[in-house]
Amino acid sequence: MVVFDPGVIAVLAISIGLYQRAVRVLGRRGYQVPRGQQACWYAGVACLAVGLLGPPDALADELFTAHMGEHLLIADIGGPLLLFGMRTPVLVFLLPRQLLVPLARFHALRRVFRFARRPLVAIPIFMVVLYGWHLAAPFDAALRHDSLHALQHISFVGASMLVWWSAIEPQRRHMPGELWKIGYILGARLVSMFLAMALIFSRSPWYHAYGDLPREHGFSPLTDQQVGGGMMLGLDLLVMMFALSFFFWSAAREQDRLDEQQRQAAKPAPTA
Repeated sequence: MVVFDPGVIAVLAISIGLYQRAVRVLGRRGYQVPRGQQACWYAGVACLAVGLLGPPDALADELFTAHMGEHLLIADIGGPLLLFGMRTPVLVFLLPRQLLVPLARFHALRRVFRFARRPLVAIPIFMVVLYGWHLAAPFDAALRHDSLHALQHISFVGASMLVWWSAIEPQRRHMPGELWKIGYILGARLVSMFLAMALIFSRSPWYHAYGDLPREHGFSPLTDQQVGGGMMLGLDLLVMMFALSFFFWSAAREQDRLDEQQRQAAKPAPTA
């Protein structure tokens, strides 16, 4: 089940083209982008493609579970993968100079972004976007109007990348191993988990735009909503476990690197 959306296909194609261009430019300058980093980018694009062009989008107007799967794919999984893929120096070369230079001159926009990506600012923004769109009126409106639905997707992906920015730090070539990031990501996922549990334990459906359509797929409207909340909760738990493991490993690796540098520096200089 595939959805043909020329706008989405064009955006995905352009993003792949820009990334390949950046990799080629860096290759000519003597820097080979690690394959793992490239794999993260293409995996993120694949998540967007499956979410926006595959079964989740095709069934999003009929099933809350499909709509939830779409959002989880493009934002909670696709967003951080794209950030991993665009780590410096790719980040600097991702946009052509003709676009990058004018954007760099918008100093006010850069100041706003630096402020918004701070951990204590990014999480409240993420919470407002997540909870705001899951209120009944905005959610039902997004189902009825394609433009609002597109805005919903953009805001979810943007808010997710904003939260992950401080943890992944794509502006740096090497990710520092800092343990505070574990608590930061756990806090962000707790915001999502509270919403997931509200969806699971609710005794009545929140969204009337679906009507009885879930019954055509073997779900009652309430069960459809509860399963969608379970999907959100399950992914939150997986992300929390991943963050705990990854950032502990990253911190240990960083400490080993620093210890090795200190040992090398402490070695006596060779005598003539």
